[in-house]
Amino acid sequence: MITKDDDQSVRDFMPDPIEPGEWTAYAGIALTSGAEVADKTMIIEALRTVFDPEIPVNIYDLGLIYRNDVNDRGQVTVEMTLTAPGCPVAGDMPQWVADAVAAVEGVGEVNVCLVWDPPWNQDMMSEEARLELGMF
Repeated sequence: MITKDDDQSVRDFMPDPIEPGEWTAYAGIALTSGAEVADKTMIIEALRTVFDPEIPVNIYDLGLIYRNDVNDRGQVTVEMTLTAPGCPVAGDMPQWVADAVAAVEGVGEVNVCLVWDPPWNQDMMSEEARLELGMF
């Protein structure tokens, strides 16, 4: 569920452009005690399944993921950005990310926060993304 700080639906207040740091998506449930926790490699693979519909490269290789941490209880925190504040899927993509990560075995609660600092630029893309987009 994507929420603004007061937990109302994102569609109720979607500004244009989105204010930095206000938008968060949640997914998953707490792991049971003693459950095996996913490692960071598994989280990255899940992040690579999410694509901006306008760009044929996954969001991880585009450099849109600034932070992805998993703690010893399987809770995952992701900080991400978008290629531009006016992105047409800005209100949806954080939830796509939260859902993809929450589907990984060994992941409990997931918190995805949309941030704008530092601003994204093409230098943040992986070599694979640049090759895919013909930017060499």
